[in-house]
Amino acid sequence: MSIAVALALLGSAAVQAKTVKINLTAKEVETPIDNKGTMYRSWTYEGMVPGPVIHVEEGDVVEFTLTNDKTSKNSHSVDFHAARVDVVKDFEQVKPGEKGSYTFRADYPGIFYYHCGADPMIQHIARGMYGAIIVDPKDKSAMPKADREYVLIQSELYANPDNQADMMANKWTNVMFNGGIFKYDPVHDPDATRMLQAKPGERVRIYFVNAGVNEFSSFHAIAGIWDKVYPSGNPKNALTGLQSYVVGPGDAASFDIISPVEGANALVTHSLRQALTGAIAILQYTKDADPKMGRGENILVR
Repeated sequence: MSIAVALALLGSAAVQAKTVKINLTAKEVETPIDNKGTMYRSWTYEGMVPGPVIHVEEGDVVEFTLTNDKTSKNSHSVDFHAARVDVVKDFEQVKPGEKGSYTFRADYPGIFYYHCGADPMIQHIARGMYGAIIVDPKDKSAMPKADREYVLIQSELYANPDNQADMMANKWTNVMFNGGIFKYDPVHDPDATRMLQAKPGERVRIYFVNAGVNEFSSFHAIAGIWDKVYPSGNPKNALTGLQSYVVGPGDAASFDIISPVEGANALVTHSLRQALTGAIAILQYTKDADPKMGRGENILVR
């Protein structure tokens, strides 16, 4: 390759990269933890658990600002697993009523975890300060195109959010997807009104994050097989035809599934103590699946 061609390619890449401004506000509020509306004193991003799904493209420069609401009682921060920065300077705690900013380039494609890193980190995460950032690959042909996409974030519920000792001792009461007990499972909870939807034959991509704070997840689709699994969501990490895949606390992976028939899969962590306390999501396949589900704002079903 000539120097001129190399410089032209570098110039083209530089033109395609863009700057994305991301702003999050840390808020300490009450949020529902089950389908009955039981409230829990959470620490959050934007008043919701999980925090907003952040979507950028490989190579983008992310200019990030965290605002800690003036009504907060605690300092908070954001640790992006998609970032390569200075842990001391950039991930520092932001006091109530103040702001903190840093910039990073999203160098690797995939699904990454973000969370609060303020001390004690175990409590800040367990109380709800976590979310997902998706970094789409620059090469649009690097992965099969998904017909629908969903984000599922696994986490543990500790009955008393002020009891750090129980968190350290792993004394959780429930394991949840997206901050709710049986949030997408009307089979085990008649109060559940939400499910994930798709049509038979569609490729459904599950962006799965394990927020922990302690438990590993053996992610499995009952009555299905993962067509592709991408550890950390990176296209170069493709695995084929898996029954389950282990995702540790603070890790993530992308899971592709295709059902040839109408019916349902139950997406679970195959640690049954975890699943049967709340970590089950029904993925329903029908020919008349809602066209809005698994697309746009509905990749994380609130």
